[in-house]
Amino acid sequence: MAYVFQYIRSVIFVILMYAWMLVLGIIGAIPAALSRDWAYKFMRFYCVSVFWLARVLCGLTYEIRGKVPTGSVIVASKHQSFLDVMVNFYTVERGNFVMKKELKWAPILGFYAMRIGVAPVKRGARSKSMKEMVSGVEKEADTPSQLIIYPQGTRVPPGKYLPYKVGAAVLCQRFDRPCIPVATNVGVFWNKRGLYRKPGVAVFEYFEPLQKGLSVEEMTTEMERVIETNSNRLMAEAGFDVPPQDAS
Repeated sequence: MAYVFQYIRSVIFVILMYAWMLVLGIIGAIPAALSRDWAYKFMRFYCVSVFWLARVLCGLTYEIRGKVPTGSVIVASKHQSFLDVMVNFYTVERGNFVMKKELKWAPILGFYAMRIGVAPVKRGARSKSMKEMVSGVEKEADTPSQLIIYPQGTRVPPGKYLPYKVGAAVLCQRFDRPCIPVATNVGVFWNKRGLYRKPGVAVFEYFEPLQKGLSVEEMTTEMERVIETNSNRLMAEAGFDVPPQDAS
């Protein structure tokens, strides 16, 4: 019975979350169109609103561990749900993203993403995608920001493995930015699929910058080791049984 009530609250939460995105997105459209700062303000307010709804309706909160990155850095994060997008964006001072090009045309979301200067990348041939990504980031290179990228390229549910792509390491070298790995267990509470939101505390842990001077391949390998090892640790901490073959 407790599961049923939690599921009903989760459904209400999801409905309100997207309804509020539509309402707030329309209200803020003109200010956001006139000013990038206003786009950031409305986006951050939306994040706070969702955090409040998740806490009140689902009993889901989050915790930040480690030193929050500042300045011009690459934030390489584990990606398990929409919540880690919002938490990473809200936690850093001036967050930006490398995102799928298809999202550029998503109602509300695409408009605000383009207003803050995201780098859209089309999935496909590796060399073409890499050029698009570098070109997109280059346009905003003079603006200090914390560029958030998901090295696996998509949301990966707990217990599943997907190899890391070299994009984050390429950007670190191309723009001489430190790489900050981020581990999380958010997928245990808010999964990639389904409406159920499990109550608890999702943890986001920021780590020290990766060593400079590594090759692209070496940095990607180290990035994967740090993020996967610690995400598995955090998921186990939240009660998730990490399959032995996926533990790093």
